[in-house]
Amino acid sequence: MTPVYVDNNATTQVAPEVLATMLPYFREYYGNPSSMHNFGGQVGPKVRQARQQVAELIGAAADEIIFTSCGSESDNTAIRSALSCYPERRHIVISRVEHPAIRSLGTTLAKQGYRVTEIPVDSRGHLDMARLQESLTPDTAIVSIMWANNETGVIFPIEEIAELVHRQGIMFHTDAVQAVGKIPINLRQTPIDMLSLSGHKLHAPKGTGALYVRKGTKFSPFLIGGHQERGRRAGTENVPGIIGLGRGCQLAADNLERENTFVRELRDHLEHELLRLVPNAVVNGDHDQRLPNTSNISFEFVEGESILLMLNEFNICASSGSACTSGSLEPSHVIRAMGVPFTMAHGSIRFSLSVYNTREEIDFIIDKLPPIIERLRLMSPFGNSGVKACTCQ
Repeated sequence: MTPVYVDNNATTQVAPEVLATMLPYFREYYGNPSSMHNFGGQVGPKVRQARQQVAELIGAAADEIIFTSCGSESDNTAIRSALSCYPERRHIVISRVEHPAIRSLGTTLAKQGYRVTEIPVDSRGHLDMARLQESLTPDTAIVSIMWANNETGVIFPIEEIAELVHRQGIMFHTDAVQAVGKIPINLRQTPIDMLSLSGHKLHAPKGTGALYVRKGTKFSPFLIGGHQERGRRAGTENVPGIIGLGRGCQLAADNLERENTFVRELRDHLEHELLRLVPNAVVNGDHDQRLPNTSNISFEFVEGESILLMLNEFNICASSGSACTSGSLEPSHVIRAMGVPFTMAHGSIRFSLSVYNTREEIDFIIDKLPPIIERLRLMSPFGNSGVKACTCQ
């Protein structure tokens, strides 16, 4: 049975064009771009081309791009760089709904004596801008707020936040891993200092990422060693991966309109039909300020893990939250931060689509999921009483 894959915020398939671009650099052109000989040196122009392709997707200059191994490395590099450049400042501001790459780092830094402020969100997933402004102090080294949430797809007003933070003379970083390639981004028009992106979220290979660092921004490397990346990130370059990341970014730019039309229509069709067919189901997060590919729906009185297991019997691949926290039976920290009631929070499912999904696949999910929810509710005493209570209204 062919998988119906709607878990693209966890990872994406490598695009055929990306794979074809990468393959020669595993066996035919495997030289080290730092070598003096021609065999290694011939790889250098392809790395430079990839850097330009990444830069063009986000409206940056090529020399503002540092290749990394993933979004988490980019996030860690950005925050640790700010703390290293401003050692007298001991305060960090993040949001309560950040990815574990940021939140877990915040927890670690708090144990090392840093003060970490987490800004709350409201029931629609919007950031509390007043609390953000109040939190900024002369002791704040960096503010790191994600561009779009990985679980709900809610988009934060990053340009406005960057302006606010900059007026206070504070460095600003955004984890844009879910936003890059899904919505237009032009860093020439914003004061963002640093931005993280990841290859495997946009049909490039896993193990690739990049950190944008605006020209003139103070920077201290995370990985120390060789002179690679102009001394900003040591380690021999992952040449096939970098070339794949560049091609993936080029494809993402080409597909941006399709992402915001075709994919959005598929997402809306899925959402509309599931809400019509399944009582006691709600969409989590703002309906309008969302990534075009993401829908997070809570099905009251049932467990998300049970839903996923039964979907898996039909080879439908979705998730109950971040892939980096899957396996936990606790409700998602994002859904809890939004104040979603307990009976809803446990039954939240994230559907994240891509340009490779089809209308037939979405209709297949619409056909299979409602009976699954009905069956699970019949097995649950809470489900029986709850649904009956609602149906009587």
